[in-house]
Amino acid sequence: MNIVGIIPARMASSRFPGKPLAKICGIPMIGHVYYRSKMSLILDEVYVATCDEDIADYMRSIGGKVVMTANTHERASDRAKEAMLKIEKTTGKKVDIPVMIQGDEPMLYPDMIEESVMPMMNDSAVEIVNLMSVIKSRGEQDDPNVVKVVVSLTNRAMYFSREPIPSRKKAKDEINNVYKQVPIIPFRRDFLIKYSELTPTPLEIIESVDMLRILEHGYSVKMVETKFETRGVDTPDDLKKVERSMSNDKIFAQYGGNGLK
Repeated sequence: MNIVGIIPARMASSRFPGKPLAKICGIPMIGHVYYRSKMSLILDEVYVATCDEDIADYMRSIGGKVVMTANTHERASDRAKEAMLKIEKTTGKKVDIPVMIQGDEPMLYPDMIEESVMPMMNDSAVEIVNLMSVIKSRGEQDDPNVVKVVVSLTNRAMYFSREPIPSRKKAKDEINNVYKQVPIIPFRRDFLIKYSELTPTPLEIIESVDMLRILEHGYSVKMVETKFETRGVDTPDDLKKVERSMSNDKIFAQYGGNGLK
């Protein structure tokens, strides 16, 4: 199978403009995501998909592969689809599984990518997978930048929200089985194309969560729990927290300094 990582990135983030090139321990955030994704043994190649020349110039400067996409995409999944088709046209090779890796997860572990893809390798009926991890604090549960998810007994997504879900009324002070989405998302090739052809949906727009388009149209999203702990970057304060953690990160030690080529 040809499994390709695609990292959508743009400078015009409403919450943190320019964050892909914001430096963490001397390396732009998009560089961290790229280097760490390249360490995955299951990916045949990794590309950054962007509409911004600044990001493209940086990726080229470190020997990374970049695909220029339209500046009109509202959803990262739509940008990933455009990039996938351009990759296929350039390489002459069909992509079997495009893995969408969000560009604001600079502390992802390469093994997480394999975790996300394995359900597809083991079951041909699985068309899309999301990772999830346990929420461990009230602050994280209340944070609108953290996408929460509730799942069925068979680990299928039931709903995604930026609000605290499930209800805390009867949970008292305990946080049990409360999960957040970890945005490493493999699609089957044809399902990513289908996603892009589906009409955007009301809940998708209200919550600003790509996966709700899939649920609202009646499709299933397989969820897989990861034990790896990561920290996404949505604000300048998040960036500072990640930088403190990054200084002691074992994976960063493998590409820090001069980085990888």
